[in-house]
Amino acid sequence: MNLLNKRTILGTFTALACYTSTDVYAEQLNSFAKQGYEARENENVIVTGTRETGKKARASLNPIDVVSGKELFKTGQTNLRDALMQILPSVNRQTQGTTVGALTDSINLRGLSPNQTLILVNGKRRHTTTNIQTDAGPFRGATPTDIDLIPISMIDHIEVLRDGASAQYGSDAVAGVVNIILKTSDHGGTVSNEAGAYGAGDGFTNSFNIDHGFSLGSKGWIHAGLSYLHRDRTNRTAPDIRTGTRNSRWIGDPETDRISAAINGAYQITPGIEAYGNLTYAHRNASTYQIYRLPSTLPSVYPNGFSPLLGMTENDYAASFGIRGHNLLGWDWDASSTYGGDRTNIGMSHSANINIYALTNGTDTNFHLSDSASQQLTNNFDIKRSFKPSFWTFPVHVALGAEHRFETYSLGRGSYQSYADGGSQAVVGVQPESAGTHSRVVYGVYGDVSTRLLPKWQIDIAGRFEHYTDFGNTETGKIATRYDFTKWFALRGTINNSIRAPTLAEEYHTSATVTTTGATGQLPPSSPGARLLGATPLKPERSINYTLGFVLHPRRNLDISVDAYQIDIRDRILDGGTYSGAQAIAAYEANGRTLPSNVQLSGVSASYLTNGASTRTRGVDITGRYKLDLRQNGNLTLDAALNLNETSIKSIGTNSLGRSLLNAQQIAYLTTASPRNVLIFGGTWNVSRWSIDVHEMRYGHIFDQMTIQQGTNAYSSSIFQPYNQHARFLTNLAVSYRATDRLTLTVGANNLFNTYPNKVPYAASYYGQVKYDRYSQQIGINGGFYYANASYRF
Repeated sequence: MNLLNKRTILGTFTALACYTSTDVYAEQLNSFAKQGYEARENENVIVTGTRETGKKARASLNPIDVVSGKELFKTGQTNLRDALMQILPSVNRQTQGTTVGALTDSINLRGLSPNQTLILVNGKRRHTTTNIQTDAGPFRGATPTDIDLIPISMIDHIEVLRDGASAQYGSDAVAGVVNIILKTSDHGGTVSNEAGAYGAGDGFTNSFNIDHGFSLGSKGWIHAGLSYLHRDRTNRTAPDIRTGTRNSRWIGDPETDRISAAINGAYQITPGIEAYGNLTYAHRNASTYQIYRLPSTLPSVYPNGFSPLLGMTENDYAASFGIRGHNLLGWDWDASSTYGGDRTNIGMSHSANINIYALTNGTDTNFHLSDSASQQLTNNFDIKRSFKPSFWTFPVHVALGAEHRFETYSLGRGSYQSYADGGSQAVVGVQPESAGTHSRVVYGVYGDVSTRLLPKWQIDIAGRFEHYTDFGNTETGKIATRYDFTKWFALRGTINNSIRAPTLAEEYHTSATVTTTGATGQLPPSSPGARLLGATPLKPERSINYTLGFVLHPRRNLDISVDAYQIDIRDRILDGGTYSGAQAIAAYEANGRTLPSNVQLSGVSASYLTNGASTRTRGVDITGRYKLDLRQNGNLTLDAALNLNETSIKSIGTNSLGRSLLNAQQIAYLTTASPRNVLIFGGTWNVSRWSIDVHEMRYGHIFDQMTIQQGTNAYSSSIFQPYNQHARFLTNLAVSYRATDRLTLTVGANNLFNTYPNKVPYAASYYGQVKYDRYSQQIGINGGFYYANASYRF
């Protein structure tokens, strides 16, 4: 759907350029604003979802949340992903993975894929991870941005736009936009240290954060920060029915060491021109165990059995530099380049190639599985100006821009024994046939016009045209409007369309995982094996997003917003086309891959990414905040946020063989594996030197269709084990004491009462080891986390 006619947009811009003047309009705009929305002096000014300068959050035409760095810190979470989840109910993630997908942290909005949320840093597009989500579940095949590789010590605040914004920012902004704003002060900083562990006695975590600002004479500044995290692995694996012991340790969070750093700065070249930029770098080592192999698997090498250890080394980097200024023929302008990339090296230790051992009486025990890299170079030129046309009563804000983006994705082969003759146990290496480098170029232009139709009626119209060298042309548009009936009540609404092109990883990635009895894998859609199973080339997703809501400010320090939304997505890219048994083996063989001799025919499955279905997601976001002055008893801030969300399937596609692309399990991943309601409510009481923060989180019921692991229907791709997870409440508590004006001590708990999910049915538990559903999007599987923190401001 093309919401905005390109000729109309061009004509509008031409007319504005011909008939407008450069009169100063700020005082007039303020007078119009006073007739409607009543702004507070200390309210956040936003830069996301608008091209206007000085727009306040509560005056936004779009639903937007502003989360401060202080709020993130108060959650006690050492990962940015988990901190956001404790504040915003529309932010979620898959509960847990067990292979390489467990080594990457990502978020999703409104139950959609992580690939459908665009991440920005200081308003510039952030590159994605190269580590594709290979675990089964609703987001298999996703390569989102790993937000935890941005040092949390450097985050000033985050703006979360809960609305489609492809017309403003390009592909991926289907569910919304998360804009991470780095610190900008030229003095002062903070150092903090946190230590904690889970109630089960594992997952010990230690994090260290430091940042500081410096002035560059009278014309510039830089702010630098560093974050370090060490986390021991957790183990939530039940006893192995084969041995009656807890020798398997494969279900839980990976062991992680991560260091990240960032520098943000600006320097005034002339009174009207400023250079700016930022750098980020992160290094991570992570490892996670795989399923225990019995001593009978390879007794001459591992007489006591073995648990393969999957490990990853990752380097992530980004640099953004630009020059901006005023009065380029009356326009504000900004020219910038952003280069970012992510490189991973994945290996396996304590493993074996049992087929090669049978042939040669020898095998490697350490394997290089793959190395992959993704790079993104984005060049932007943006101009904007505010006019007071002679034919129009109100100021008109115009923004124009052009973008060039070059993307590459490369996948390197594994060591010979990691893929040959069945490959290494647990995770199989990448074959030479699947290795390669792929790239594309994206060209885009956009325009944005906002004004008032009446003193209390605002409107914003945006349009974008992009050309992909691999998918052709796309046109997207957005209309947002808001009417302030009084200074305390306003209606707002948007309509927009989005087109999300498949990522290069979605097109070309391949993976395979081997259990003790079977194997599962994902085939590139264009590969011979996938085509044998009915795969066709991927097409872009096309979506239409509607929102309608209102904002209330009935009394001082009380803010309420309610926004309903509907997101229709056509040709949604999903993991589908799943086949098992002989058909799956034939597909592997068509791609030149053999399987280990110990796998069972019934336990082999293969799938590929496909435009599997058209879906409709409907929901409501409700937020409220009220600050009370208790005088000598301090102040109390109460807040509540509710997300209601439901996805239904409008149609399911068929492959070239005439078979449905989704089975009952994949349908459940889309429609019922995430809660239809998430509620977060609580408050913060500050009195004297004490601060007490208590929040309750309620996750609604979920329903999953789990793979049967035992009996006559074991590993079936058409018959599944139903699983119900009842609603769960989690309590988060943090108590802080300001020992001095600079030193603050905190103790706290996330999931104070150590709540766990329901246990899965025995029939769906692999060797009885799986206690909790790993693919749902409800509460985590680790239980309560208890911590202490010391923070010093200097």
